[in-house]
Amino acid sequence: MSEIRLREFEELVLLCVLAARPEAYGASIQRVLEEEAGRSATLGAIHTALDRLTHKGLVLSAMGDPKPVRGGRRKRQYELTPLGLEEVANIRRIRERLWKKVNVRSLEGEAGP
Repeated sequence: MSEIRLREFEELVLLCVLAARPEAYGASIQRVLEEEAGRSATLGAIHTALDRLTHKGLVLSAMGDPKPVRGGRRKRQYELTPLGLEEVANIRRIRERLWKKVNVRSLEGEAGP
């Protein structure tokens, strides 16, 4: 069992890095988060989560090539490390295992613990 503990937002950002590749940079991760998860977040919040994920060894970053326009800026691009890919697979296994134990039909109309 993994000793890495992720916050919900970190988990979402980790998945967005995977979904946004090969162009996984701040703004593209932000766009995927909003479009796919319905969550809006500032670039600052996303970069904070990316820093945490980097410190946990789940994400690497490197400066990309400059845009092909005059004065084009380089973007910091992110990718999952082998440990990050392993963690994503582990998260999915856990969630799927738990959902198999839940009778979804019995949830309809239930209100409360």
